[in-house]
Amino acid sequence: MNEQLALTAISPLDGRYAAKLDGCRELFGEQGLIKRRLLVEVRWLQFLAKHGGLADFPTVSPVVHDWLDRLVEGFGYQEASRVKAIEKTTNHDVKAVEYFIGEQLGEDPELVRLRPFIHFACTSEDINNVAYALILRNARDEHIVPALRSLIGRLRSMARASAGLPMLSRTHGQPASPTTLGKELANFAWRLQRQLALFEAVPMLAKLNGAVGNFNAHAVAYPEVDWPALSHDFLASLGLEASPFTTQIEPHDWMAEYFDALARINTILIDAARDFWGYISIGYFRQRAQANEVGSSTMPHKVNPIDFENAEGNLGIANALLQHLAAKLPVSRWQRDLSDSTVLRNVGVAIAHGLLAWQALATGLNKLDADPARLLADLETNWEVLTEAVQTVLRKHGYGDAYEQLKALSRGRRLRPDDLHAFISGLDLPRAEREALLRLTPTSYTGLAEQLVARLDKPG
Repeated sequence: MNEQLALTAISPLDGRYAAKLDGCRELFGEQGLIKRRLLVEVRWLQFLAKHGGLADFPTVSPVVHDWLDRLVEGFGYQEASRVKAIEKTTNHDVKAVEYFIGEQLGEDPELVRLRPFIHFACTSEDINNVAYALILRNARDEHIVPALRSLIGRLRSMARASAGLPMLSRTHGQPASPTTLGKELANFAWRLQRQLALFEAVPMLAKLNGAVGNFNAHAVAYPEVDWPALSHDFLASLGLEASPFTTQIEPHDWMAEYFDALARINTILIDAARDFWGYISIGYFRQRAQANEVGSSTMPHKVNPIDFENAEGNLGIANALLQHLAAKLPVSRWQRDLSDSTVLRNVGVAIAHGLLAWQALATGLNKLDADPARLLADLETNWEVLTEAVQTVLRKHGYGDAYEQLKALSRGRRLRPDDLHAFISGLDLPRAEREALLRLTPTSYTGLAEQLVARLDKPG
């Protein structure tokens, strides 16, 4: 995209962030949608020709099949522009594709015989819903899943590297029982890989069954054909699952599942972005400064966590759109209304904002280094977090007021090691347990955190 177009673009996706989204522009742009409509029209024509059970359907030679394949493969900007020119007359986007194919057949006798069978027994939604299913499948396979797997892989690697690095927890923002940095990163990795598996399992459904889903015209033209089976086989040939019951539109329930699953992933990533932002703020992570970057227009020292802030903002926009898509698309008045049409055109916008966010998160994570000294300093100034362990051992030995004793010792105050050791030394406990408590430090009080990180790589 040239600079003038980028500077005058209404959406930052095609302006400020255009270069970051070049890889998915063909898929989500208008040209990509037109191309997939063309693909569905051509593949339906070829499928009917190969079926052999339709009387009057012209014989299609291998040469013609090759020509049709090239029509799809060679579809680019010039061809899309011609379709748009036809649409100015038809005022109907799918019909423009049908007319474009008819126009391309020219006057060749073998090709001309196919013209009556272009868009045969189809309503425009038969073409559109399949085209969108193909777009969403390609988006999942080629863009979303690879990006998220890479992000999860980075989190897993960071979790393993810091599995044993002690860290003060904070519940309600206050010092709490210690954990390890790796365990907190493992939490996000596990949540994400679980939700990604659910997202990948969403089936891709489509329909090609006529004006209101009953194969009305099909059955009149060729009553002897098993049209539901034929439609099922055609959609399967495209890697899609047939919806057996529809109105004029495929109900889009699977799309709601797809968008909801993606929104859940984004919600986890918003949670992660905010946590990383916080850990950077208190110094648990240092950001590697980039030589020519500026952190503030007036404060030269600053290295801002802008990647995590950018990610959080784009994830919020993505989820607002994804949640609207999921709520809106399964709802249609009676057998059809067109309120879904303009909404569907924004599926790429929703996904693109997610892609931007995932790129930003990956960039941000790659700039981070843990600061063990800062982590240790926080632990060493919060010995009161060990009171949980002490009162639990006291409970084990029958102290009914264990919690109250430790509350009186520590609540609302910074506890020094000597104070805690004096308290423990005065307890009536078996010597071995008392000595174990005296050896306990905030750094060593991390439970099974390190072992739990190791379980991240185990099934189940």
